[in-house]
Amino acid sequence: MATKIRLQRHGKKGKPFYYIVVADSRAPRDGRFIERLGSYNPNTNPATIDINFDKTLDWVNNGAQPTDTCRAILSYKGVLYKKHLQGGVKKGALTEEQVETKFAEWLDQKEGKITGKKTSLNVAKDEARKAALAAEAKKSEEKAAAIAAKNAPVAEEEAPAEDAAPEAEAESAE
Repeated sequence: MATKIRLQRHGKKGKPFYYIVVADSRAPRDGRFIERLGSYNPNTNPATIDINFDKTLDWVNNGAQPTDTCRAILSYKGVLYKKHLQGGVKKGALTEEQVETKFAEWLDQKEGKITGKKTSLNVAKDEARKAALAAEAKKSEEKAAAIAAKNAPVAEEEAPAEDAAPEAEAESAE
């Protein structure tokens, strides 16, 4: 039986949520499956991926073929890299200790990238919030000035009219 690692869609229209499953390649997309390996939520930034690493690695080693999207997800989580390193052990190019150290280094680097993205998103969100508050404060100051100008112009308009009248009298006298 040909098995595939693929996504099974759930969630509302416009808000997809996927389960990562192992299924017979002939089964429908959201139909019968053999085993559920994890979940994938593309609605968050960065996307939330929860996967059982060991089960997934066993299925990949036993010949289950991931679809294109699942291949990208498994690559992102390091399942395919771990399989690649284990192939080196089988050929005798690497030892188990070397594989574990290389994989641990890769995981640390990946975690650094993810935390960097999360912090940059939080910083951008905070800056946007501060800019919005500044714009709102400026707008409220402009409204307050407009209201003050609207309430105070009666006294200001009378003063220029009085100043203009003596000048006109002085010009007519000459």
